[in-house]
Amino acid sequence: MNPRALRPQAAIIPALITLLAALTGLLLVPATGSAATNLVTNGTFETGNLSGWTCAAGAATTSARTGSYALQGSPTSSDNARCSQSIPVKASTTYTLSAWVKGSNVYLGFEGGTSTWSTSTTWNQLTTTFTTSASTTRVTIYLHGWYGLPPYQADDVVLDGPGGTPDPTTPPTTPPTTPPTTPPTTPPTTPPPTNGALPKHVLTGYWQNFNNGATVQRISDVQAAYDLIAVAFADADPSRPGAITFNLDSAGLGGYTVAQFKADIAAKKAAGKSVILSVGGQNGTISVGNAEAATNFANSALTVLREYGFDGIDIDLENGVNAQYMDQALRSLQSQFGSGLIIAMAPQTIDMQSTSFEYFKLALAIKDILTVVNVQYYNSGSMNGCDGQVYSQGTVDFITAQACIMLQNGLRPDQVGLGLPASSRAAGSGYVSPQIVNNALDCLTRGTNCGNFKPSTTWPSLRGAMTWSTNWDALNGNAFANQVGAHVHSLP
Repeated sequence: MNPRALRPQAAIIPALITLLAALTGLLLVPATGSAATNLVTNGTFETGNLSGWTCAAGAATTSARTGSYALQGSPTSSDNARCSQSIPVKASTTYTLSAWVKGSNVYLGFEGGTSTWSTSTTWNQLTTTFTTSASTTRVTIYLHGWYGLPPYQADDVVLDGPGGTPDPTTPPTTPPTTPPTTPPTTPPTTPPPTNGALPKHVLTGYWQNFNNGATVQRISDVQAAYDLIAVAFADADPSRPGAITFNLDSAGLGGYTVAQFKADIAAKKAAGKSVILSVGGQNGTISVGNAEAATNFANSALTVLREYGFDGIDIDLENGVNAQYMDQALRSLQSQFGSGLIIAMAPQTIDMQSTSFEYFKLALAIKDILTVVNVQYYNSGSMNGCDGQVYSQGTVDFITAQACIMLQNGLRPDQVGLGLPASSRAAGSGYVSPQIVNNALDCLTRGTNCGNFKPSTTWPSLRGAMTWSTNWDALNGNAFANQVGAHVHSLP
């Protein structure tokens, strides 16, 4: 064999090897951002436990989206079943957090940063992003449900972004020792009280889902003094007797979208407020007068409440109620929604004059699940008080003598609120100044600032006051929110 014939091949082979190595090296270098990283410990829960997580009321469940296990949180009336994890991150860096969830009002977010939520009985993916500050070295991610609602599930939790340097002095699962100063869409740092997550004394305001000359508001515009916001109103579903729907008046409210509306409700709730749906009003045509209508009401209300994230329901049927079947409807709704359901009522003054009247009968029948009755002490003319005397509306005596009818005939003081208009334009008659409202509150809770009528006892746990509406209040310089709100929150 001629040795000269081998030389060209011998020279080519090393060159080919070098080229192949170079090409292989290129193939092994991943493109930037070509695959997601996951900084979450046990984000798939395939350990069969919640290692890496700090959970108030959580457990691993076999009801998983992928794999064998997922997280299940079980809220109570005083706990939202929050699960969190503290993770090292880099400063001034954007991170994306995602999770697959299902259940009523499931929240995902960064503590002190952004959050998102959904309500669905099927698996759906939540995603939110957050950019750390120049001094941030850790973030706490969280999942939680809502007070009194059924258990929720979560799976495949991913925090995508560059990892930070762990602090050897801080275990990864230790939550922050102090709450953030600005978490606008995260839940309260301390569990709210039971009975619908409301404080001891409550300022209730109706929010108008229409434009009638009052200030047009979004839910985010509702004054901070209002603890309970009643969205007015639900609509009758013409296809099913007793059923309700809700239709946001986007056009009348300046292009307010359903997505913005839902997000604003979630933000109010995260700020410690409660938002409920009011059924009825002056023009309401909803009627629950038989067993079929009661079932339709409960099932449709449950759907609407869960879709929008409402905390409860308000019965404001000014065309009257049937105590038997509305009792059935509300108990069915409460059994499906959970013990955290807020049930409010806003009868007219005449409706609560006697325990034989249907509204009063309903209030007493559901006393064990009833949150508050805010009687409309306006548009009523003169009425008999609890002492048998006749009082004219628009006075402190009218308010106190009417309220004591309920207080002396079976309702607890914490179930009684005083409903007044926010301005002279908000009602046809019965407007009183905020000072008169405050005097009535003082008379009933402290025995001071009464008029000619003074009750024989006081009721310090009286629930508070209500107004129609937050919109009229805004047009009137927020007098009700500022003056009555501050007074309600200072009650004993």
